[in-house]
Amino acid sequence: MPKVTLLQWQMLAAVADHGGFARAAEIIHKSPSTLNHAIHKIEEQLGVQLFEPRGRQVVLTEAGDMLLRRARQLIENAAMLEDVADRLAGGLEAEVVLAVDQIFPGDALADALTRFSETFPHVRVQLHETVLNGAVEMLYQARADLIISGFSAEGFLGQPLVDVPFVAVAHPDHPLQQLERDLDLRDLEQYRQLVIRDSAVGYRVDVGWLKAEQRWTLSHLSTSIDMLERGLGFAWVPENRIRTSLALGRLKPLPLRVGAVRHESLQIIHRDIDGAGPATLALAETLADSVARCCQRQTAAIPASSFPNE
Repeated sequence: MPKVTLLQWQMLAAVADHGGFARAAEIIHKSPSTLNHAIHKIEEQLGVQLFEPRGRQVVLTEAGDMLLRRARQLIENAAMLEDVADRLAGGLEAEVVLAVDQIFPGDALADALTRFSETFPHVRVQLHETVLNGAVEMLYQARADLIISGFSAEGFLGQPLVDVPFVAVAHPDHPLQQLERDLDLRDLEQYRQLVIRDSAVGYRVDVGWLKAEQRWTLSHLSTSIDMLERGLGFAWVPENRIRTSLALGRLKPLPLRVGAVRHESLQIIHRDIDGAGPATLALAETLADSVARCCQRQTAAIPASSFPNE
């Protein structure tokens, strides 16, 4: 049995939306006889009556109404498919690969991706959460279109994005917190430091004070924070990731005489800014805008007493 075509379903929707063949014909630039023939053809193929007369208009039967609801899904999907094809033909990427250092503010990342998806709903995003040199390595290997990293990439130009403060913290019951005096590096040497492993494979680096006699190396920032809240060590952690822990007293800044807070400057780098498509360029712009919006709002909400003396 011949299948009902998309065009026939579109004609059915037009007649239903405009209450009759004559008005629908004017709107979609078809003759009334063409529409009439299309509707009768559907009725013959499916064996159901789609319309019934009501005065000078026609209205859907119960069966016609049910079929039209399903048909609208096909019509909308076809329209979206055509829109995607037009965008691809115009140079829109099907996918953007983004590598982001784990210290990048999570609120800004979520805000940027939410707004990006509203503008480019059909562009896939591959998000890689990296540590230290991991994002730059992906850039060198042409595995990322866009990266956010605290490291410069030789042969690439970056745009400054955000300054991230790292705070030295431990659990309130950690022995370092019980000394009740300003601490120095000799105090730290006696206790376990938690550090995050570089996600790069070819060229790894260590960053931060690493002279503690004991050291645990972890793969993800969230694991480090969990270990800190269990009292299993101390670490320098991005302030944006531990605001709640500090506010609830699950973590407490260490009273270091110097070095209690250090700063990491993140930059955004394109793999090929001249050849970047509209989605990649828009994502970069949205990330920068989200940083400005989220970080400004959060900074205004944080009392100065939340930070130890630098």
